[in-house]
Amino acid sequence: MTNSDEFLLAASEILGPKGLTRDTAAMAPWLTDWRGRFTGRALALASPADTGEVSQLVQLCAQHCVPIVPQGGNSGMSGGATPDENGNAVLLSLRRMNAIRELDTGDMTATCEAGVILQTLQEAAADERLRFPLTLGGKGSATIGGLISTNAGGTQVLRHGSMRAQVLGLEAVMPDGAVFDALTPLKKDNRGFDLKQLLIGSEGTLGIVTAATLRLLPEIGERTVCWAGCETIAQARDLLVHCERELGDLMEGFEVMPAHSLAAVLDHLPDARNPLGTKHPWNALIEWVVPRSAETGLAAKVEAVLESALDAGLLTDAAIAANETQADSFWLLRDTIAPAERAIGPAMQHDISVPPAQMARFIEDAVPQVEARFPGTTAVAFGHLGDGNVHFHVLAPKGAAAGLWERTEGKTISMFVHDLVTRWHGSISAEHGIGQMKRDELARLGDPVALALMRRVKNALDPQGLFNPGKLVPVAPGAGSD
Repeated sequence: MTNSDEFLLAASEILGPKGLTRDTAAMAPWLTDWRGRFTGRALALASPADTGEVSQLVQLCAQHCVPIVPQGGNSGMSGGATPDENGNAVLLSLRRMNAIRELDTGDMTATCEAGVILQTLQEAAADERLRFPLTLGGKGSATIGGLISTNAGGTQVLRHGSMRAQVLGLEAVMPDGAVFDALTPLKKDNRGFDLKQLLIGSEGTLGIVTAATLRLLPEIGERTVCWAGCETIAQARDLLVHCERELGDLMEGFEVMPAHSLAAVLDHLPDARNPLGTKHPWNALIEWVVPRSAETGLAAKVEAVLESALDAGLLTDAAIAANETQADSFWLLRDTIAPAERAIGPAMQHDISVPPAQMARFIEDAVPQVEARFPGTTAVAFGHLGDGNVHFHVLAPKGAAAGLWERTEGKTISMFVHDLVTRWHGSISAEHGIGQMKRDELARLGDPVALALMRRVKNALDPQGLFNPGKLVPVAPGAGSD
């Protein structure tokens, strides 16, 4: 028997017939990333049923020097859960580990396994008149483990923070197979390093998240959603500051989109309508919420804030959703930008952040620079203005060949955009992670001290380099590829 045969036989004994497959058709959907930019091969697809099986499999992989690529819902945006083309790695799916172990209504916490789908957790919390304060477009496929491993963001970060802020406890399997068990939520714990924070956002390169204890909040009692039109992105920024000053403790989200993005969505959704009826250069989508136990009258407060904003010249028009259906239709316009853009043609997507107070100026500076440097392109910025993170997309010129354009001019465009972001003291990855898509750019632009520390941590915890190789952590100069 070859080493691979011995490994596969031992793995099948650990995982059973449901837990290990080499069937090409069964593996195929999970070997290409969500964006379709990376496709790899795998020795096998492993689907453990519990943490014990993950631990045993990891120990076996360490013995046989078999790399492991962890995967949740395969909805990542940076190719972080796709194996390379060598075909010598095990693709480790956590989707079978999908139990909500406990939902504590008194402490308002939920202990979930890594494979629990975000929408499932949201629905389970709602059944108990609670909510999980993180949402994003892929909530029907994104898993808790994947969200933790990438420190996912979404539309509610402005008020509640990213996934990192939602994690109270963590369970993970380390590269030697040991189980790190820190699920108990403690408000105060000064026993050294907060190791769970090291694992959050590490994209499976340091440990495999198997479960987490998450914070929940009281259910929403009243929600008011507004669509506002602005003349400039600077005006939208001033509107944000005004809303934060007047009613910031209740503001759940503040999203912006330019006229180009809204027009693309309206073309993509035949039944959709512009909430304001007339075109504005910039649009802001704002949401305020109060818990059920709080005093009512939110709509009146929002109306007062918008009236004062209009008087101050911070918006040109606004509409408040009359009911939940209309509020959801406002959000549908925002959530449909990505598929609407894909229908137009190729684009280079950049998930970037700069200091929030500088974002409007960055957009005003970067958009004309990109369009002048790359004639025929269209640069659009949309997203979470409130937390200083926008999705800066550069649409290809008409007639550009999909695939070829991204690999040639598109790559040059991304480097140009990342250079601009770096000069503005920003980040080339605000919420989507580094994965394999941005690893070379992180090596090119990252702080050398920070990169060296990352490599030391990786080497200390995963000396064989078996956990998600080729992702996140750049190779040291002159060290060759891993």
